[in-house]
Amino acid sequence: MFRFASPLFLLLLFVVILAIFLKFGKKNRSVIKTSSLKGVESLAPSFMIRVLKFIPIFKIVALILLILALARPQFGDKKINVTTQGVNIILALDLSESMRALDFRLDPKGKNKIITRLEAVKHVVRKFIMEREGDRIGMVVFGSNAFTQLPLTRDYNTISFILDRLKIGAAGPRTAIGDAIGISLKRLEDIKSKSNIIILLTDGKSNSGELSWQDAIKIAVQRKVKIYTIAVGTKGEAPFLVDGLFGKQYVYQKVDVDLDALRKIAEQTKASFFEAKDLTSLAQIYDMINNLEKTKVDVEKWVEYKELYPGLLAMGLLFFLVYIVLTNTRFLRVP
Repeated sequence: MFRFASPLFLLLLFVVILAIFLKFGKKNRSVIKTSSLKGVESLAPSFMIRVLKFIPIFKIVALILLILALARPQFGDKKINVTTQGVNIILALDLSESMRALDFRLDPKGKNKIITRLEAVKHVVRKFIMEREGDRIGMVVFGSNAFTQLPLTRDYNTISFILDRLKIGAAGPRTAIGDAIGISLKRLEDIKSKSNIIILLTDGKSNSGELSWQDAIKIAVQRKVKIYTIAVGTKGEAPFLVDGLFGKQYVYQKVDVDLDALRKIAEQTKASFFEAKDLTSLAQIYDMINNLEKTKVDVEKWVEYKELYPGLLAMGLLFFLVYIVLTNTRFLRVP
């Protein structure tokens, strides 16, 4: 789309047109009388005489270009209301101490560095967020407690920014799955939608909080909210990097994840349960969820306009500069 950001300046064009009409509409009057110019008209005009005819045009073109620059012409897409596909999604992420386990690698073949479970989740979830379009996404984090990290929004850059700054242990060392579901359900009430889902990711067993996961899923079933559950990490013992007598050292600790509970949560809410033992499977899980059922929602899309006035301004100043130079040198008029 093309537009003028300050169209009122275009009214100055009428002033220029009026000035041109008044100037060239006047009848030329002789101010010097000569006996005769017979024979002069037969002489061929020189190159400079021909150029002289265009000097007033330089000034007019310069004024027009400068006025157009003042009106700020822009090119781009304007704000439009469109109907797109979207759902309300709450990302419920576990920040308990067990997420420090170092059993993920950035390279699926195991050739790259080892990373924590939370770092692996950030890597995959960030891609998932940026690939959504039209969905409202919120974020709930949980450990011993659960709280809203970000309400439902379509500002995906902000969601990604908040995701990058999540820290293990920020919500406590334990795991409150029931409270996480409860807080997520509250956030889904903020903005109504035909389709609401929760993506619950954890590597532990519910051992904290005021609301049990059994009671939480009853509420979810009543509200027709689907809860996709992801058990992240390997079973049994996992390596942790801890401070020892001789500096940092790896220690294997048992990690207890309640697969049966996560499976029941998904089944009873008519969703799906997944196990992510490595980065590849975790990415595949979010790719599958990325193809969820959609509902139509009205979205306002914005695209910033590209300013075109700098080029017009430069051309206008150039024409004006040429006019000033020529009228004060080669075509200087002496009263």
